[in-house]
Order: sequence, then structure tokens, then C-alpha cells
Amino acid sequence: MLKTQETQVRDTFLPFAIPDLGDEEIQEVIDTLHSGWLSVGPKTKEFQARFRDYVGSAEAVAVNSCTAALHLALVAAGIGEGDEVITTPLTFCATANVIVHQRAKPVLADIRMEDFNIDPAQIEAKITPRTRAIIPVHMAGQPCRMDEIMEIARRHNLVVIEDAAHAIGAEYKGRRIGTIADMTAFSFYATKNMTTGEGGMLTTNDTELAATVNRLSLHGISRDAWARYTEKGSWYYEVVAPGYKYNMTDMAAALGLHQLEKLDNFIALRERFANMYTEAFAEMPEILTPPVLSDIKHAWHLYVMRLVPETLTIDRAEFITELKAEKIGTSVHFIPLHLHPFYQNEFGYARGDFPVAEAVYDNAISLPLYTRMSEEDVYSVIKAVKRIVDRYRR
Repeated sequence: MLKTQETQVRDTFLPFAIPDLGDEEIQEVIDTLHSGWLSVGPKTKEFQARFRDYVGSAEAVAVNSCTAALHLALVAAGIGEGDEVITTPLTFCATANVIVHQRAKPVLADIRMEDFNIDPAQIEAKITPRTRAIIPVHMAGQPCRMDEIMEIARRHNLVVIEDAAHAIGAEYKGRRIGTIADMTAFSFYATKNMTTGEGGMLTTNDTELAATVNRLSLHGISRDAWARYTEKGSWYYEVVAPGYKYNMTDMAAALGLHQLEKLDNFIALRERFANMYTEAFAEMPEILTPPVLSDIKHAWHLYVMRLVPETLTIDRAEFITELKAEKIGTSVHFIPLHLHPFYQNEFGYARGDFPVAEAVYDNAISLPLYTRMSEEDVYSVIKAVKRIVDRYRR
């Protein structure tokens, strides 16, 4: 994998993320192709049930993305024009875009440096008579301070919708993410800890909310539309709401059935690789390793290290370029929402509004962390980071 010790640069480029699919997933997809059920059907229903049991929620609804799950949660909660929804600036744009789609206002609250997650004290400060919901985002797979967030929500009669795109399998104080808030949205995108290619899931302990989300996910039809084509189905249906085309397909669910079985092992391997990074960088004053709280189970979707800029003669962008020259793929999570033109122009946000989120973003680099990596791959990343630090140490 590595060249001679003279250069120590990899022979091949290490991508930032690659999905881990095996023969089981391939055979399940082939079986789906033979079955005749390509869209939502029995495998989607089976995956939905297995995911519900894994999380421990009362209900689960499979959809075609985490974005769809978030959007449906807002619709089911009655969020609409003029309402305000509080969320974090340090997240992917989908978290806030769905709020905008409902003609509501995304109100941003700064994060805590202790975990890169939304600060409950900042949430409290942003509540107004128009506030209707909170969307906490479990950044990188580390749960937010859910006890504090739920207590605030209950005092102010607010709905809590967790964005758990990073947090499948994570736990907060012994409770699995997906069982704490009013509704929780998960992602099965290609880079996530488990994948269906594209896909998502909404979990809740509220049967009525689940029924509403289920209807809305397939055109607002009053019964499971897929059942129309079964032996026991009926041609007759009624549209009871102007729903969406957000359903999961059996093709995607076929992947999910086996990915879910592997998830705990996937997370354990990600944690081992994350610990290797942290141990290697612990004594380097130029690198800050990601904080980890003691009362949670981290899902380790991302490993976000930060540079200490005053110790180096290059900035974050140059460091990433140097890593690319070392044939190491990276990413940055995330460009804060308030730094994007749309959110600045539409809502008046500007740099300086959320100093903690900016401090994390300005120096953050996400390193490769996935189960298709080998230990040798991890060590090659570590060596590359150390070589760059040695070259540009101030």
C-alpha cells in the first residue's frame, strides 16, 4: 500500500468514504429484481419493522431520504408559514431547507465547543412566541444534550425533531437515539454508517404521528398504496391530504436489511479507527482531536479534527491540499448555514453571528473513517498528517 520509506506517500488515493456492501446485499437485490416488487413493497415493510425493533421505537416509517423524513416531520407537526424552528448553524443545508419549504423561519442557535452540538442555553435564548419546534442535530454521531433540550421543549410546548443523519446506533444516557424526541429522522445515504444508496427513516413513539407521516409519504393516500397490487388489496383508495412521493423502494430496503444486521460491527470498527487517530494525535499541539462526552455512545460517522492555526504556517485549505498530494481524501463538516448566500440574503445572517460554530468550521478537517479502510490505511492517514505538520510547524 505504501511506497518506500524515502517518500512514504501512498500508491493509491484513499477516498474520503466508500460504502461497505457484501454478497448478502447483492443477493438480496437480485432476489428483489426477481420478485417483481421494485418500488415500496414487502421488503420495505420488513426493513421498516426491523429498524423499529433495532431502535426500540414504537413506530418507524421508511422514506427515500433523511431530508424527506425531516420534511414530513415538520408537516405532521403542523409547522407552517410564520412559525419559527430553532436549529444549529453547524449542519448540512437540508436541516434548514425543509424549514424554509414550510415557509417557516430557521432560527439558528450556536453550538457548544464540548461536543459541536447545539447549546441548550442558546436554544432557550432564541425562543419567541412564534417558536414551534426544535431540530437538534447529532453532529458526527455524538448525541446532543437531549434531557436539557426536551425539558426546554416541554416547558414551552415545542415539538422536538431529531436530525440523526449521523447518529444511527448512537445512545444518550443509555437510551438509543430515535426513542427520545417526538420524531427522529435518519439517513441511509451512501456515505453513512449503513446505506441503502439513498434512503431514510422516521421513528416516533406517537402512533398518530406515524400514521400521518406514512400517509404523507405516498401522495396522501388513505391506505398503503402498495397493498393495492397484492392478492388482498383493493383498487379503491382515497387521497386525504396533498402528500409527497417520499416512499422507500424495495430495491433500497434490500440493501438495508443486511446493512442493519452489520451496523453494530460497523460502528465498533469505526470507533477503533477513531481511537487510533486520537491516540496518534493526542500529543501533537498542532491538532485538536474531537471531544467525546462520557454519558453517550458515539456512532462515529465522522472524525473531525481541528488545526491550531497559530502553530502552523499554512491554513486549513492548504492543509487539505497537502493531504490530497499525499493521496488522502478529506472533507469539511460543515460550512455553517449562516455563511451561505441564501441564508444571509433571506434571513440577514452574517459571519460573527455564531462564533463557536465558526471557530469549529474555520479549522476543521474530516478524515477518512469507514469500514472498508484497513489499519494500514488509518496509519497512512496518520503518517501523512504528521509529515504535513512537521513540514509546516511554526
